[in-house]
Amino acid sequence: MSVNEKDWKLFRKKLPEWQESYMEKLVEEYIDILNGDGLASDKYWALEKRVKSDKKNPGVLMTDISRSNFLGLLTSLIGYKVISLEDLDGFSEETKEAVKNIAGRWNN
Repeated sequence: MSVNEKDWKLFRKKLPEWQESYMEKLVEEYIDILNGDGLASDKYWALEKRVKSDKKNPGVLMTDISRSNFLGLLTSLIGYKVISLEDLDGFSEETKEAVKNIAGRWNN
């Protein structure tokens, strides 16, 4: 599927917003880890493990942002629950349907 210019521009505009929102959610979860019960060392190592894992999430870091990966990138963001299908408002119906189809195959 070729990516239309409007969808591509919208994706490039929204990606930093989506990532910032997702990282805000992560920060809240990190605060919960640090405010939890237990030893400081246990909380530190739990947080370190979590941050290390989260660094690989497309909500934090996304590489190879190109048109050829457009659908995969959107689907990945949905799969990792960085965004939902509702966040695709404004994208073409063709893009929304393609992402729904791919995401549906991941969930089966």
